[in-house]
Amino acid sequence: MGIHGTERSSTLLRICTAGSVDDGKSTLIGRLLYDSQSVYEDQLLSVEKASKNRTAGPIDFSLFTDGLRAEREQGITIDVAYRYFATARRKFILADTPGHEQYTRNMATGASTADVAILLVDARHGILDQSRRHARIASLLGIRDFVVAVNKMDLVDFDRGVFDSIASGFSTLLAGSNVQPIPISALHGDNVITRSDRTPWYDGSSLLEFLETVDVETRAPLGPFRMPVQLVIRPHQDFRGYAGQILSGTVRVGDTLTVWPSVRSSRVKRIVTYDGDLDVAFAPMSVTLVLEDELDISRGDVLVDGHINMGRRFQADMVWMDERPLEPNRLYVLKHASGTTTAQVDTRLLLNDIGRVTVDTSRALIFDRYHEQRGTGAFILIEPTTNFTAGAGMIVEPLQEQTAAPHPGVAERLARLARSAHTEGEAIEAIRRALEELLT
Repeated sequence: MGIHGTERSSTLLRICTAGSVDDGKSTLIGRLLYDSQSVYEDQLLSVEKASKNRTAGPIDFSLFTDGLRAEREQGITIDVAYRYFATARRKFILADTPGHEQYTRNMATGASTADVAILLVDARHGILDQSRRHARIASLLGIRDFVVAVNKMDLVDFDRGVFDSIASGFSTLLAGSNVQPIPISALHGDNVITRSDRTPWYDGSSLLEFLETVDVETRAPLGPFRMPVQLVIRPHQDFRGYAGQILSGTVRVGDTLTVWPSVRSSRVKRIVTYDGDLDVAFAPMSVTLVLEDELDISRGDVLVDGHINMGRRFQADMVWMDERPLEPNRLYVLKHASGTTTAQVDTRLLLNDIGRVTVDTSRALIFDRYHEQRGTGAFILIEPTTNFTAGAGMIVEPLQEQTAAPHPGVAERLARLARSAHTEGEAIEAIRRALEELLT
């Protein structure tokens, strides 16, 4: 049996991989899984059989990660594949993200929950535009620990100058982050699991040794308490609870919370869960809070401890994921926390573009800056005619609102439709129908 039986590690490390097409990312991940004995016997037999028709040697390590038939036929990764493996020192969840430029949006998905990003580079080609794009997306999404895996060093005769040049370039790209460059050959295993004799000039750790020992900046959702209300529960007149997932912070019975946007406060009377009442709860738990006072609270409101921003205008870093360009002043559905509204953006972006934009929403959002609180600092834009998630945004700064909205009548009408809907799907459908009426 191939899977490790040792479960001694108490820490879980989430990893995402990123690299351009043919940089050897799938081979590297396959090598990690194989050499750490994290492959089931039936998987191994299947890959050994498939490898006979390939040119990668007795075992084509890339096949351990190429789960989709289209990937095996074309040799590219077109979706995010999550792999679990463990060593005696740590447990890992690895997101194998696409390298092809067309699927950059999938890379952003994999990076959004990662602690460490492995940026793979072909030593022969150096830093490409896609390498820079991946580095920037991972950095925008809050990753601060990076491995620069300079692969295929065997094809440049393990030239130290080539390695140093690439390492220096990424140090500049990721200034302010923790960057660990490692010279590797995924195909032959150099510096993947153990140190290689073919790089005597490299005195750092192997890739697996680094992943087992890296002390990442905590991604635990600490800080002030934030809980968007997803559902108001009132089974009878003696119970009114506000259900949601805690995005950050801790709450205790007796704590005073403020409800936004009404800015009214009350103390926590009960913390109710499926398994019974609690005295304390913390992120990312899902709970139902009962307050001492009966306040007018509905879905989309946010229960808050401490300061939070409220407004209809802010700056954001946007990753555009739709083949249809982001058009200034076009109305999009904006989903933030548990609320939905409409929004306009001032900057045109094309597929895979990353840009700083100004967003105007038709109703006020309750938000934090992304670097302070991710849960209330992130949002997505949805194309209302297709329901496609077109862009992901990270709020940078609140802005002063303009005195007049560009299209107040239309925006207000759509905002009312969104607010009156019972579910997110109903809100999107109502807005889609309204836009069709306006455009025809």
